[in-house]
Amino acid sequence: MSDDQVSSELKKMTMFIRQEALEKSKEIKIKADEEFAIEKSKLVRQETSSIDSQYEKKFKQASMSQQITRSTLANKTRLKVLSARQELLDNLFEKASEKLRGYTEDKGKYREICKNLILEGLYALNEDKVAVRARKEDYGVVKESIEDAKKEYKQKISKEITIELDEKNPQPEGSSGGISIVGGNGKIDINNTFEERLRLLETDALPMIRTSLFGKNENRKFYD
Repeated sequence: MSDDQVSSELKKMTMFIRQEALEKSKEIKIKADEEFAIEKSKLVRQETSSIDSQYEKKFKQASMSQQITRSTLANKTRLKVLSARQELLDNLFEKASEKLRGYTEDKGKYREICKNLILEGLYALNEDKVAVRARKEDYGVVKESIEDAKKEYKQKISKEITIELDEKNPQPEGSSGGISIVGGNGKIDINNTFEERLRLLETDALPMIRTSLFGKNENRKFYD
C-alpha cells in the first residue's frame, strides 16, 4: 500500500471516528436534555405542590382567623343589643315604679283598687278572719275599701267575714301604695302592694313585653 493510500485510509478512519463521536455527543446531549427536562418537571411539580400546600395552609389560617373575628364581632354586637334592650326594659319598669304613687292621688279610684286587692286576698285565703296592712296615710281610704270588700264578698260568697286593719304593722313609709292581707293566724301574708305587683308583672309579663318591643326571637324555641 502506497503512502497516498495509507493517508487516504487514515483520513477515512479519522472521519469515521469523528462522525461516531459527533453522533455519540448528540445522543449524550439528547439524553441529558431529556433527563434535565424530567428533573426540571419533577422539581417544578414538587415546588408547585409545596406552594399549593403552603397556600392552602395559609388560606385555612386566614379563613379560621376571619371566622373567629366574625364570631367575636357578632358576639360583641349581640351583647350590645342585649344590654341596650335590658337598659330599655329597666328604664320602662323604673318609670312605671315612679308612676305608682300617682294611683293613690285619686281617692275614689284608689279606694276601688284597694277593694279589689283585698277581695283577691280573701278569695285566696278563704278564711273567716283576716288582717289588712296598709300605709298610715292610707288608713282612711283602706277602711272604706275594707267595708266595700266585706259587702261584695258576702254578696258573692254568701258568707260573713271579719277584716281588721292592722295599725300596729303599717306598710313602710317608702311604699307606693296597695295593701297586704294576713291570714292563717299571722302565718300567711299575701303581698298585694304596688311594688310587689309590679315585681310580679316584671317577672311574668317580661317575655310578652320583650316580644311587643323587640319582636319574636326566631332562635328561641321555648317560652315560659
